[in-house]
Amino acid sequence: MKIKGQNAPAAIVAVCLGVALSIVAGAALIVDLPEANALPSYARQTGQQCAACHNGFPELTPYGRLFKLNAYTFGGGTSDYPPLAVMTYGSFTHTQAPQAGGAAPHFGPNDNFAVDQTSVFYGGEIAPNLGAFAQVTYDGVARSLAWDNTDIRYARTTTILGAETLFGVSLNNNPTVQDVWNTTPAWSFPFVASALAPSPAAATMIEGGFAQQVAGLTAYTYFDRTIYLEFGGYRTLSPGVQSGLGVNSPTNNVINGVAPYWRLAIQHDWAVNSFEVGMFGMAASITPQRAYGFGADHLMDFGVDAQYQYLAEHNSFSVQASAIFERQNLMASSNPALGFASNGYNVLRSYHAKASYYYDQTYGATLGVFRVDGTPDAKLYGSPPGNSPNSSGVIGELDYIPFNHGGPDFWPWLNVKFGLQYIYYPQFNGVTGPLAADNNTFYAFAWLVF
Repeated sequence: MKIKGQNAPAAIVAVCLGVALSIVAGAALIVDLPEANALPSYARQTGQQCAACHNGFPELTPYGRLFKLNAYTFGGGTSDYPPLAVMTYGSFTHTQAPQAGGAAPHFGPNDNFAVDQTSVFYGGEIAPNLGAFAQVTYDGVARSLAWDNTDIRYARTTTILGAETLFGVSLNNNPTVQDVWNTTPAWSFPFVASALAPSPAAATMIEGGFAQQVAGLTAYTYFDRTIYLEFGGYRTLSPGVQSGLGVNSPTNNVINGVAPYWRLAIQHDWAVNSFEVGMFGMAASITPQRAYGFGADHLMDFGVDAQYQYLAEHNSFSVQASAIFERQNLMASSNPALGFASNGYNVLRSYHAKASYYYDQTYGATLGVFRVDGTPDAKLYGSPPGNSPNSSGVIGELDYIPFNHGGPDFWPWLNVKFGLQYIYYPQFNGVTGPLAADNNTFYAFAWLVF
């Protein structure tokens, strides 16, 4: 669910010009469809419009980042409704070539409509200084119910050396879901993508490899609204607990002991500008696919990131970029008795960047690129010609968010996002040319949250 880049912006521009002509009609056709993550429960609690916390949502503004770091506990609203919200989104997916056997069980080989996801959230203050973002999701493509991104945190503010200093802890289930910059994997662009289209096979461990399969506890501090430090660790949930939460699979990897996680970021805000630069990472000893008795794999992810936002009254512009480098010691996976990997040692690199423009927090356009590359491994990534992790692509998206400054009179906290997205692949799982282009995807979605 990422983007790649090389020699394709012209194709994306052409597509975007074409689909722009249909955005109004498309929005009308899917007006009953959905969106999420800019939770109405937060808007009710704070009394703020969605645009106060989000630039096009779910990208966070400086105020939105402070709200999250302060444990989702800012007040100011007058609503007596409980801190609950509902999200749903539906879509249409077209791939350049049909997918033999169907895009997924119960779906055809191409041109599929779906209600992708429906979620219920608890979002807001639990007690003074204690709050949560907790999500349960029904996956309309996989037809399954499971817990989803969850972040429960406690935070207090004090003064050190004359500067505001925030201390907090986060209990969460997905490394980087607690992060407040839209550069780390859990909240990076694209914010939604089709589950009925092919996606590159390779991704680093921190890019969702343990999402919802773990419990993590991290501690953080934010000094003078400038320097952010976080450190903690993750443990894999037992198969029984994973089954109860709807995320169990016999191929899930297991973290041996605790996997450390770290984050450093420096942010500077001035006038309507905000700039951040940082690094993040995770290391883990892993039993692959619960195959005990064959040793362990050892993975180390190190990432660097940067973000710039210009947030004026009517015009906003933002850029996010990240690079993740992974070292893989696959001594267990490469054991001939398992045969999960051909090599004992691999490297994997993942690059992402995107730029967005919004007018009046209502009309938006985003262009993103991504690339993943690394050591060829026939068993890990498939036999030739696709025995390589290398994929690259360009993604363009047009968005319309009519209620970012307040919803209709009958429910002023409602928000909806209509989007048209196109992904172009110059390279896909090691192949180029027509075989890669067969995976090009047009995705139209409507995302509703209330």
